[in-house]
Amino acid sequence: MDPLVIDIPYLARWILVNWLVIPKRKFASAKLYENIWTERGSPLLFHSEDLTRELGKVLDAPVWLAMRYGRPSIESALEKVRAAGVTELTVVPLYPQYSMSATESSIVQVKKLLQQNGMTDVAVDFLPAFYNEASYLDAVAEISKPYLEEFAPDKVLFSFHGLPERHVKKTDLSGKHCLSMEGCCEVLIPANKNCYRAQSFWTAKWLAKRLGIKDYVVAFQSRLGRTPWIQPYSDHLYESLPKEGVKRLAVLSPSFVADCLETLEEIGLRAEEQFKEAGGSELLLVPSLNSHPVWVRALKQMITSRVSS
Repeated sequence: MDPLVIDIPYLARWILVNWLVIPKRKFASAKLYENIWTERGSPLLFHSEDLTRELGKVLDAPVWLAMRYGRPSIESALEKVRAAGVTELTVVPLYPQYSMSATESSIVQVKKLLQQNGMTDVAVDFLPAFYNEASYLDAVAEISKPYLEEFAPDKVLFSFHGLPERHVKKTDLSGKHCLSMEGCCEVLIPANKNCYRAQSFWTAKWLAKRLGIKDYVVAFQSRLGRTPWIQPYSDHLYESLPKEGVKRLAVLSPSFVADCLETLEEIGLRAEEQFKEAGGSELLLVPSLNSHPVWVRALKQMITSRVSS
C-alpha cells in the first residue's frame, strides 16, 4: 500500500493490492522462496545480518539493520537508536541506484517514524545513491572478476531491477527528457540525474570498463502488471541471445547488494532454464556483494567519507 511503490489513487491501490496482488501472489511467492531457502533461512536476511555484523567491527559506531518491509523493521531499529542515546544518525539505503519506490520510500519512512516517536533531536543524514561511487564499482568489479575469468562468457548481461516507466518520468527535473528519445539515458545531465535507468546504464558502463568487458548488454527484470516498464527486458534477452549465437551468458545484478529472490530464483533458476530452452548452453549468475570483505571496506569508506564531510 506504499504510494511510492504503487503510485495510483488510494481506492484503486487498495483494490489492486487486496483483491489482486495479495490473493494471487502470496502462495506463488511462498513457493518461489522455498526454492532458495537455506538452513539459515532467507538469503537476503542472513547476508544483510552478516554485513551488519562485519561493518560493526570496522566502524567506530554501532550499526543496526532495518528492512523497509518485514523484520527487523525500521521502527525496531530506531528503538535501539533511542535506547543507545544516539544524537547523530547516518541512514544507509542499500540501493545503489535511486528510485522513488525503494530509496525515497525508505527515507520517507525513517523521517516519519522519527517524527512520530518524538526523536526530532536526532540529527539524521542519508547516504545518497552510490551508483557512481568508485568504492562500490571497485568492489563489484573485484568480486566479479574471478567468476568471469573462469567462466569466459560469450556475452555479459547487466540485469537491473525494473521500474514502471512512470516512476522514471516522475524523476525527470525537466519534465520532457526521460524516455522521450532513444539514447536519453546514455549521458547523465541535470534533467535525468535522479533517473534510475540512466544511473543503471552509468553503473554498467563503468563496471564494464573496470572488468574489460567489451560485449555486454543492459536490461531490466522483475516487471509486474500491464503498464509499461523500462526496457529492454531481461527475460526477452534470455530467449533472443541464443539465437544470436550466445551460448555462455554471465549475468551480473548490480542493483542488488545482496543475493535474494530476484537474483537466486529469478536469474539463477528461472532465467537459466529459459536461456537453455532457447538454445543456450550455460548461464552463470555472478554473486552479489553480500558481506564480502571488499564490500564491507567499500561501504565503510562511503560512510566515513560522508560523515567526515
